[in-house]
Amino acid sequence: MIKFADPSAQYRSYKKRIDAAINRVLESEKYILGEEVEKLEDEFARYIGTSNAIGVANGTDAIEISLRALEIGVGDEVITVSHTAVATVAAIEAAGAKPVLVDVDPRFFTLDPKKLSEVLSKKTKAIILVHLYGNSGDIEGTSAFCKKNNLYLIEDVSQAHGAKWKDRRLGSIGEIGCFSCFPTKNLGAIGDAGLITTNNEEIAKKIFMLREYGWKERVSQIIGRNSRLDEIQAAILRIKLEYLDEDNKKRKILAQEYDSILSSNIVTPEVRKQTSHVYHLYVVQLDQRDRVLDYLKQQNIIAGIHYPLAVHQQPAYLNRLKTSKTLVITENLTKDIISLPIYPELPLSKVEQVANLVNKVS
Repeated sequence: MIKFADPSAQYRSYKKRIDAAINRVLESEKYILGEEVEKLEDEFARYIGTSNAIGVANGTDAIEISLRALEIGVGDEVITVSHTAVATVAAIEAAGAKPVLVDVDPRFFTLDPKKLSEVLSKKTKAIILVHLYGNSGDIEGTSAFCKKNNLYLIEDVSQAHGAKWKDRRLGSIGEIGCFSCFPTKNLGAIGDAGLITTNNEEIAKKIFMLREYGWKERVSQIIGRNSRLDEIQAAILRIKLEYLDEDNKKRKILAQEYDSILSSNIVTPEVRKQTSHVYHLYVVQLDQRDRVLDYLKQQNIIAGIHYPLAVHQQPAYLNRLKTSKTLVITENLTKDIISLPIYPELPLSKVEQVANLVNKVS
């Protein structure tokens, strides 16, 4: 079987170090928000290029807590896209704010800044720019709109750990960067974990409080919640962070192999100018998508769709979200995209096999 993603393969790659780190935590008698979390926060902040990184329980919490730290909640609107993981929208609602969805551009599938003026209102407080599949969103266009309209820019970097815009890491450009460290991510834990980055010291202090009941010296000064990163996950992420750039290079090599083999009638990922793509996912557009998926499954190859339904098309959100005039590009994407297997431990020979089978049936 060729898996779409394989977190266990990465565990095996670093097994001795991960096992030793887990044992170190077990022997430490400190299991929540201890030395491992503090060291991860310091190391991740230096890697991203921010003054602060804060560990939280998961990526959804990272967005929700960031919004709360910016005092965005009931009566406020936050603009983002419908072509994203449900978590992005769920986090906005968890903070009490209203998600407003705009269409994506047809080349990179990320937020189209030209659509923002259609939904801007007096209630708009922030834009969440989702960096999709490992590729950067349109930072210049979105940043310019935020500055013009006095809005916060929040980066959702959950699919783009280590990617860059110009010479800066994603997650260091907006007011806040939010990261999921779900096991399949480029920087993935063995369980749930999340990180928040910011250069704003006051916001960082507030996020540190919000993640643990609003505590300051164990007294709740503000209304917070429980979103603590455990020591075991932090210890694992510290090890994987050391290898992140190396693993991202392996992903790029695999993507280049796909690019070189796949037929010209298949639309392969395009890399935005002045950015680096870290290929969390390798997503192509092709005709007869479902037929290709079925054929690959018959050959014991597991592919995916990111995403088979846009957020606004899903039952929980149907007919209740504010959107731009049209989401036609978003809705059309759900019909012809497919995510081919990609992860650092995947052999090039397997990529060649998958690509040739896709060519055969598409």
